[in-house]
Amino acid sequence: FTKPAALTVRLFANMMGGHIIVIVLTLLIFILGALGAAAAGGTLVVSLIFSVFMLLIDVLVSFIQAYVFTMLSTVFIGLAQEDGHHGKDAHEVPAAPTTTHP
Repeated sequence: FTKPAALTVRLFANMMGGHIIVIVLTLLIFILGALGAAAAGGTLVVSLIFSVFMLLIDVLVSFIQAYVFTMLSTVFIGLAQEDGHHGKDAHEVPAAPTTTHP
């Protein structure tokens, strides 16, 4: 139970981190807008450019994290499954074929 929970927390934290950065950059427009029109205009342009850039990186990171989550989940599920029963001689190494020379 701990491995899937750890993977879930990791995926959530990585995706949420990018969203928080985009929200902070957007809020800078409103916070610095109170300083005047010149500060608001400059902040608007810079914040929008960085917000779009961070949003694109956030989408990329989200896809990479989802891929890693899927791969690690597959590995953990595969390791947790029990091997099937193949009979009593399943673990013996087969004998090498014999060849006769004329």
